[in-house]
Amino acid sequence: MILFCISSLFLIYKCFILCTTVCLCPVGGIYTVIQTKAKITVDEWGENYIMMGPYYEHNFKTQVEKCEPPNQAIKAAMDSLINNGSQLTDQLQDKPNVIAHFHEWQAGTGLLLSRSRKIPLATIFTTHATLLGRYLCAGNADFYNNLDKFNIDQEAGERQIYHRYCLERAAVHCAHVFTTVSQITAVEANHMLHRQADVVTPNGLNVRKFSAMHEFQNLHSMNKAKIQEFVRGHFYGHLDFNLEKTLFFFIAGRYEFSNKGADLFLESLSRLNYLLRVHKSDVTVVVFFIMPAKTNNFNVESLKGQAVRKQLWDTTQFVKEKFGKRLYESLLRGEIPDMSKILDRDDFTIMKRAIYATQRHSLPPVTTHNMLDDSTDPILSNIRRIGLFNGRNDRVKIVFHPEFLSSTSPLLPMDYEEFVRGCHLGVFPSYYEPWGYTPGECTVMGIPSVTTNLSGFGCFMEEHVSDPSEYGIYIVDRRFRSADESCNQLTQFMFSFCQQSRRQRIIQRNRTERLSDLLDWRYLGRFYMYARHLALSRSFPSKFKMDHLNIAPVSPANTHTLSDNPEKSIAVSKKIFCSTTVDNIDNSNNKSAY
Repeated sequence: MILFCISSLFLIYKCFILCTTVCLCPVGGIYTVIQTKAKITVDEWGENYIMMGPYYEHNFKTQVEKCEPPNQAIKAAMDSLINNGSQLTDQLQDKPNVIAHFHEWQAGTGLLLSRSRKIPLATIFTTHATLLGRYLCAGNADFYNNLDKFNIDQEAGERQIYHRYCLERAAVHCAHVFTTVSQITAVEANHMLHRQADVVTPNGLNVRKFSAMHEFQNLHSMNKAKIQEFVRGHFYGHLDFNLEKTLFFFIAGRYEFSNKGADLFLESLSRLNYLLRVHKSDVTVVVFFIMPAKTNNFNVESLKGQAVRKQLWDTTQFVKEKFGKRLYESLLRGEIPDMSKILDRDDFTIMKRAIYATQRHSLPPVTTHNMLDDSTDPILSNIRRIGLFNGRNDRVKIVFHPEFLSSTSPLLPMDYEEFVRGCHLGVFPSYYEPWGYTPGECTVMGIPSVTTNLSGFGCFMEEHVSDPSEYGIYIVDRRFRSADESCNQLTQFMFSFCQQSRRQRIIQRNRTERLSDLLDWRYLGRFYMYARHLALSRSFPSKFKMDHLNIAPVSPANTHTLSDNPEKSIAVSKKIFCSTTVDNIDNSNNKSAY
């Protein structure tokens, strides 16, 4: 059988799964899903697993290795497509059983054409976020409290996305199996698209990629030192706080100011700054906003800061070398050196010049780049409103880095993974987050994080961990509390974290890292496995029977419907997941994932 995975195009299952997505466009959560899930899917399907996506020349050269198709039928179909256009399934002859898995509405056209032309495919459609839901939340609608009150057609029309919404809804209803990535998205899809999800397929990670065994604490220290070097340069002249008592918080992702919770985060930081000052805390919090925005280059002040830091370091090394040489020669002569004479006048002059160079008459910049829309940028506008300008009395400092991180950057030369490992807390108080990979990535790297009960990740953790905060997963209630109450709760989480001792933070990182296996595709991949077999049983009922397959049930009969009671959630199949709760995880590498 052959499996095609499609997320922006269309592909094939011997059984064939079709997944056209952003296979060659490494941006966003869908790319992460398909990329990280590839290994366990290949373990199951081997060369019968094929992914299709849009072709981008640059990404093709840097992301993949060109090779010949392993299957003659696939090769013939590809040749036909290249030359004239052809059904893939025409080449399979007596083995026509194909699974096509479509991700998101952009790939929906292929699904609709397949069903309308009665091509013998078992089809799966996965929505990672409904199109209209994302638009409504971005427009500051009280989304979750009014799910059953929206006039869907009218809302889509007013936002000029009616044609796309119709394509998404048609794909959902034409698919043999419809899946969503989280319980909260299943609630949303039930109201926005009017179909209950057949299976909830939580997003996982290839945990082995991040696995550092007993080294993850050392990696934290090493990468924290790199961030400290950046801070020394960025805050030169105002470095009157102790870096050993400085915590690094961060938020990262697409620049969706309200959806990602940046608005709530900034207001909470203002309140946290007040609490730290009132309690005369000796802790300083440096907060990084890693969100790409429109810029034209690094700003001069940020570059100057790193240049000053490097110059000071070079001066220190020069004086240290001279000092060491004179000390060495004095000791060789059997003399205890006169410390007042071991440095001459030139050495003191050099050091005085270095100190003078670190003087600064302006505040450290809030942003590291020149913003094209500085006056209207939401983050900068709110920073002006709350008055966090990196003043000497502020216990909360802000650094807005409006580009994704890169190890080649002249400012902060770190990859995202290195940066996360060096921070103390990731804060992601999202209002609209169908899953949320950022807190998941923090978890597998042993870094505590803040999420919400409106994110798929937060709901997942609430269901499978008895007390998530004990494991470094702080869940802000944004569904049943007012915005002000949620803000106070987030502030209290961060203030309590600041009061922890270094030893307490180390213990908590150990507990956070223990949750890694809960997010591993070796366990979560079974939900996709179930969805594929369910699609086969529905499209080829004479050949495939669910009760003949050794798969635990995840059917609507074992779930709670959300249409009448939004406080309930679609179950992620406790029968399947009962062996993967945090107290029951099998760490054996030899045990089958299924």
